[in-house]
Amino acid sequence: TTTSGPTPSRSTSTTPVTETPVHETTTTKIPSPPTGVTPPTVSTTPFTGTGSTAKTTTSGPTPSVSTPHTTTVGTEMTTPETTSATVTTPTTSPVVSTTTTSGPSSPESTASSTVSLPSVSTSPVSTTTSGTTPTKTFTTTSGTTSSSFITINATTTTFKTLSPTTSGPTATSTAVTTTGSDSWWLCNCTKAICIEDNIVQVIPVICNPPPKPTCANGLSPVPVIDEDGCCWHWECDCYCTGWGDPHYMTFDGLYYSYQGNCTYVLVEEINKKVDNFGVYIDNYHCDARDVVSCPRTLVVRHETQEVRLRTAQPNTLQVEVTVNNQLVALPYKKFGVSIYESGINRVVEIPELKMNVTYNGLSFSIRMPYSLFGNNTQGQCGTCNNNTADDCMLPDGNIAENCETMADHWQVVDPSKPQCSPGLVPTGAPSTTPTQPCKESSICELLLGSVFKPCHAFVQPEKYYAACVFDSCVLPNLDLECSSLQIYAATCADQGVCIDWRKHTNGVCSHECPPGKEYRACGPIKEMTCKSRGQNDTSTKQVEGCFCPNGTMLYDSGVDVCVKTCGCVGVDMIPREFGEKFIVDCQDCICLEGEHGIVCEPHVCEQKKVTCDGEGFYEVTEVNPKDPCCPLFTCKCNTSLCTAKAPKCSLGFEVHSYIPSGQCCPVYQCVPKGVCVHENAEFLPNSSVFVDKCQNCFCTNDVNVSTQLNIISCEHVPCNTYCQPGYELKPVKGECCGKCVQTKCIIHTADNSELILSPGDFKNDPRNNCTIYSCVDVHNQLIASTSEITCPAFNEESCKPGTISFLPNGCCKTCAPVDSRTPCSVRHRQDFIVYNGCRSVDRVELTECEGTCGTFSLYSAEANSMDHSCSCCRETRTTEKHVVLKCPGGHSMSHKYIYVESCSCQDTECRKPESNELQNNEENEKASTLNQIKSAVSLTSK
Repeated sequence: TTTSGPTPSRSTSTTPVTETPVHETTTTKIPSPPTGVTPPTVSTTPFTGTGSTAKTTTSGPTPSVSTPHTTTVGTEMTTPETTSATVTTPTTSPVVSTTTTSGPSSPESTASSTVSLPSVSTSPVSTTTSGTTPTKTFTTTSGTTSSSFITINATTTTFKTLSPTTSGPTATSTAVTTTGSDSWWLCNCTKAICIEDNIVQVIPVICNPPPKPTCANGLSPVPVIDEDGCCWHWECDCYCTGWGDPHYMTFDGLYYSYQGNCTYVLVEEINKKVDNFGVYIDNYHCDARDVVSCPRTLVVRHETQEVRLRTAQPNTLQVEVTVNNQLVALPYKKFGVSIYESGINRVVEIPELKMNVTYNGLSFSIRMPYSLFGNNTQGQCGTCNNNTADDCMLPDGNIAENCETMADHWQVVDPSKPQCSPGLVPTGAPSTTPTQPCKESSICELLLGSVFKPCHAFVQPEKYYAACVFDSCVLPNLDLECSSLQIYAATCADQGVCIDWRKHTNGVCSHECPPGKEYRACGPIKEMTCKSRGQNDTSTKQVEGCFCPNGTMLYDSGVDVCVKTCGCVGVDMIPREFGEKFIVDCQDCICLEGEHGIVCEPHVCEQKKVTCDGEGFYEVTEVNPKDPCCPLFTCKCNTSLCTAKAPKCSLGFEVHSYIPSGQCCPVYQCVPKGVCVHENAEFLPNSSVFVDKCQNCFCTNDVNVSTQLNIISCEHVPCNTYCQPGYELKPVKGECCGKCVQTKCIIHTADNSELILSPGDFKNDPRNNCTIYSCVDVHNQLIASTSEITCPAFNEESCKPGTISFLPNGCCKTCAPVDSRTPCSVRHRQDFIVYNGCRSVDRVELTECEGTCGTFSLYSAEANSMDHSCSCCRETRTTEKHVVLKCPGGHSMSHKYIYVESCSCQDTECRKPESNELQNNEENEKASTLNQIKSAVSLTSK
């Protein structure tokens, strides 16, 4: 007896047959495997020839089958003897011992584990044979499989028993093959063996449920179909996860955190069986302090392809996928690698290796079958052997003290990170607990609370809670604690427990869906599409993500459009119903039911071509609002294409252009603007025009026929021509009008009448000859003066009768004295001093010599001539006095004048003046008189 599978052998005992006839028949029911495992129906093809084996193909689930253990086989017809046999199947009581297997669970992948089973003893079976030659019958039992068969021979038959091998702990199957015979599979896991001479053994395979092992990673084991396709066994799948900043859970369930910011090996094979196979992670510092790291890119290599799952935006669920550095659209399937979306995840699946890698920007998971990768993994995900003791294995095979130190050694060369160099001495292991105590986020408490309680029995939450607390304390502002809840919920969903947890985070861990999609915490791994709706999806697992609303379904896995009815979806991503006609990319299309779906043909446009003649015209294509696919061809005018240029017109004229009918280029001419022009400036009608300040000018509406410009009309500025008495109108330089300037002195007399004098004139008061008014021009300033004449003492009694008369001044009286003369003496008077236009403030006491002296002219007979004696009343002693004068400008000046102290008669020469002297004397007398008048001016009279 031989069985297939890489499992240790189990013992088989054979009991001799006694020839006691026993007529007993037993019926055994084949047990069904757990949910999720579908043992296939076996269809066999018999092979001829010595030592041949049967090929087996499996398909579909197989229900429990009741198989009788008594089988009747027809004998060879040419044998003259007739033989009959009755076979009694022994009843067995198998005892199975189970060893623990390793590997995380995965309902989507299959593998095998090794179990040793003890020997099973069987009761003897008696067989009676009628005929010439008795034939011995034997029974073999392996593990939990009971098989019985009969042998019928007309002559002598020899049997050879083989020791079977099988895998455990399994619901095992046993097939017996006799050397030199043929075998083949019948239906329902039943095998037929041709012994010899048309003797056939029919052996049904009976499967008993194997015991369920405990996985080191805390996840449930997965049932895996045996290689014979009939029975199944348990295995612990290799399941590694990472999330946050980042936290790792190895294949065997060992938790650690690592903050490196280079590129590292997550998993590679120790003994290379797959060409260029490995999963790698690119971490980066996700906080400003460069304290912690986050995953940025997950790299999956398989043979000729390198798949990169890269986070498009930090700390988001936006992931872009490249294959060999080229962006690809999902789903993608090529060279044994399949990439697709599953909820919020991007999944890389390699069916040949029965493995998948998921990544969503915040967390990743790697699932690999134990049967293919058990005891053959290395990297930051550890060694998959259901034993955490060697998970921190270094590249040289040694075991590190902790996985944080181990993780440093799995650095790989990354050209994009020159600061990372593999082989350097790693830094100290980072602390996974905050240095300062902090209060964890309330979101972390959800892991231990009632929200996730349904999953606690399947996945322990403590390690995820510790990671959540670490993230909320070290990076409180990045909401990284959501990744701990997300990966725990994903692991729970993998174990068959779906948790709708995001609605309990008060919006902190909310997930926004694009328009037309809705969030579900428990959606299908592969969303049903129009093309897959007829297929039976046997997967019971669920994932969170954005799905089509109820009543709609995804059109196709590569066309992210939700439709109510499955028609067609074109490049415009608009759902169409069967039979619907539409235009896309200027093609007339129709949605047809069938393989091709949308059928299109070029859109036909009916429009006449136009010809653009004439200067300035060019052809232009415009969008037709009625039919965007058929443009409108029209002629447009572009004046920049015209050769005629606009002329430059003189002031007062402007360029006027007009386009003749049917033409594009304009005709130019200079036309009057209807303005006035003066000194290179234009003025609008009725606006002021400045010609000069002595004229008021404005622009009129009248047009000069010769110049065609408007006429400027001007009027002189109105001036005042009247001046008051004593003033005359004098022109002023730079001014348009003259100015009344005072040219005469205006004097108010004692009777309030006005007296007007020209400069240099003096006049007595009409009523008082002792008052003299005068006008003096001093430095172009007219000064009017009033002088009072003080007459000397006059005694009429001393005058000769009839000699009283007025002096020439018309004020003082005089007469011929009777006997004596007026003596020469000092006369005092009060008057103002005027000098260079400046005048004393008050009257000043002035003195002068006045009187008669002994002056005579007598005829001398002896000399026959006049005898002269001349004497003059002159000053004998004077002093110099000072007085302050006030000037017209407002300033003051000090002035010296002579004060006569005493007078006396002094002799002088008497001589006859010449004619010139007489003239000079007259002028001097006039000047003296004028000076006397000036000295008599009184400014106080004003």
